Amino acid sequence: MRLDRDTGPAAAHKPYARGLVVGKFCPLHRGHMHLIQHALEACAELLVISYTKPEFPGLGRDRREAWLRDVFPSVRSLVVDDASLASLCASRGLPPRRLPHNDEDAAVHREFTAWLCEAICDTAVDAVFTSEDYGDGFAAALSVYFAPRRPGMGPVRHVCVDQPRAAVSVSGTRIRDDLHLHREFIHPAVYASFVQRVCLLGGESSGKTTLARALAERLGTVWAPEVGRELWEERGGLTYADMRVVAEGQAAREEQLLREANRWLVCDGSALTTVFYSLDGFGRVDPVVRRLAQQPYAVIFVCAPDFPFVQDGTRRDAAFRARQHRWYCSVLEARGLPYVLLEGPLEQRLDTACSVMAAADSDLP
Repeated sequence: MRLDRDTGPAAAHKPYARGLVVGKFCPLHRGHMHLIQHALEACAELLVISYTKPEFPGLGRDRREAWLRDVFPSVRSLVVDDASLASLCASRGLPPRRLPHNDEDAAVHREFTAWLCEAICDTAVDAVFTSEDYGDGFAAALSVYFAPRRPGMGPVRHVCVDQPRAAVSVSGTRIRDDLHLHREFIHPAVYASFVQRVCLLGGESSGKTTLARALAERLGTVWAPEVGRELWEERGGLTYADMRVVAEGQAAREEQLLREANRWLVCDGSALTTVFYSLDGFGRVDPVVRRLAQQPYAVIFVCAPDFPFVQDGTRRDAAFRARQHRWYCSVLEARGLPYVLLEGPLEQRLDTACSVMAAADSDLP
């Protein structure tokens, strides 16, 4: 793994050639970001290493790797668990190693981190950045490890950044206690990982959009309107090629709104809606649309067609609504996806939905 090098004019004036930041990042929060940003500004190259054993529920390697990539795209990061480390060792012809347990002695972790730098990343560092009092000992251990392997290399310096936590007064433990309560300390790209999507499905004129708007308001969050309806109204109709545009647009809208949502994102339909209209209108479905229709949702509601059909100039008729409703139910059942049927007036549907979501929320990681 090669580190990105800052080759701009400012690089020559940075005090350190290669820096290192190590952490669990469970989750990555603004305290970590402050540390990493400080290191970035002081180093021509920066390596960020993350590992933890055991893993924290919902905070696995893939998520932590994605957070670092999204928030610090210019940094080279190494995020490992036992499985990924085994693969890296095999690809380099190295004897297998396993991560040290979090409770093991500091000397074990220091040697392991130095080995990751040398054997896996093929580099050494001249500075390590921490916000902890163990930083001097960490730097000394790195110096001892690198000295015989990198002749002529000077000692590794320790740069202590905001040890009193004056700049960002927060800890991973505190955030894990209630991620949503402390979201101000989490970057939107990180917080989005913990927002749960709720999907509303239903035939035309089943109150779905009205419910989506009202449910989002009651929950204090945002909702994702139907891209397909917007595009249909704009163009006065849709082609087969538009089906993919709709599905991809809906997926992109949801991804963007996850960063604005609060705990839940209410989705007015999904790519499954596009599958239905593609089959109904064209008798076929683009493979991309089918793939996007596999997007999982924490909760799925189906709005019952239990009140008079209202024609707004864009809809078919009550018979079409009933057929669409049956199709959603049959497809969800065939896929083994649980759903809740919402019936009655708006307030009744809202109460039912909120009750179901409260129960689901307590079961989610």
